[in-house]
Amino acid sequence: MPIRIAEVAARAGVSPATVSRVLNDVSSVDADLADRVRSAVAALRYEPNRVARNLRRQRVDMIGVLISDIQNPHFAELVRGIERAAFAAGYRVLLCNTDEDPDKQTTYLRILTQERVAGIILSPTRDLAGAIADAIRTATPVVAVDRAVDADGADSVLANNARAAELATTRLLAAGHRSVGLIAGPAEVATAAERREGYVRAMGRAGLTPIVEEADFRAEGGQRAMERLLRHPDSVTAVVISNNLMTAGALGVLAAERVAIPDRLALISFDDPFWAAITNPPLTVLAQPVTRMAQRALALLIERMGGGRSEPRTERLDLDLRLRKSCGTSGAITGE
Repeated sequence: MPIRIAEVAARAGVSPATVSRVLNDVSSVDADLADRVRSAVAALRYEPNRVARNLRRQRVDMIGVLISDIQNPHFAELVRGIERAAFAAGYRVLLCNTDEDPDKQTTYLRILTQERVAGIILSPTRDLAGAIADAIRTATPVVAVDRAVDADGADSVLANNARAAELATTRLLAAGHRSVGLIAGPAEVATAAERREGYVRAMGRAGLTPIVEEADFRAEGGQRAMERLLRHPDSVTAVVISNNLMTAGALGVLAAERVAIPDRLALISFDDPFWAAITNPPLTVLAQPVTRMAQRALALLIERMGGGRSEPRTERLDLDLRLRKSCGTSGAITGE
């Protein structure tokens, strides 16, 4: 039979109410009494009834994490960072994969608020401000990570995507390329729009016409977009690719067509999965600070959950340009 709180109280020589206060970390309990309770808990191997405890608190010690595509190594790494930081802080993670489906995202947001999770970290598939605002109205703190949301009251931890895309494009232009293409993600996704913005800005500054092929952030989309770029009349000699899955698809096409990298086509990709450094040639990438983003998202969420801050905050972190052989250049270039 499970040990009851009354048995802990009897062994410690205190009231059940005192045991409850100790288990809930109430600071007003006398230190000697608290030590007696903890000793009794350890001796009896007492396990608190978390369901009853959470009903009294009206919140569970659980954080909801909504990810748009768990198949993407970037998001898998992000989830791992959030889970590790949450576990260390005493929270557990409930993971929801929306698969870039707005309806699933809305459903999961509703379920998480109904389950009274302590807070929500999400990388939205679309900017569904209404669904997120509904969560916030239930007093559930929300932090957007990787992708921005337009909802009053939500914190955000984002990457400087436009700046990174501009940096990559500028490097390729400075190396002498005049026909630089972009394989972009869906225009309605914030990260894709920002990366396109940075690329277009660099091309415009050089007086060149952007060459954009839009895809879906998936390998198949990257494959089809690269096939279109190879047939482009402007003979594209360099490309920026907006995420790692599309890069994988594009590399398959280049290998099948025997397109030499970087001699025939220079390439810079967003994200730095483990395989980027072992391809032939190794890929130059714009690596996102995934661990740091996860840690900051959780830190902002804990601040809001603890009532330490009411005003929303947005933090932007820089990406790291990691030079390898696929871009055909090395060292600093004027204009970066």
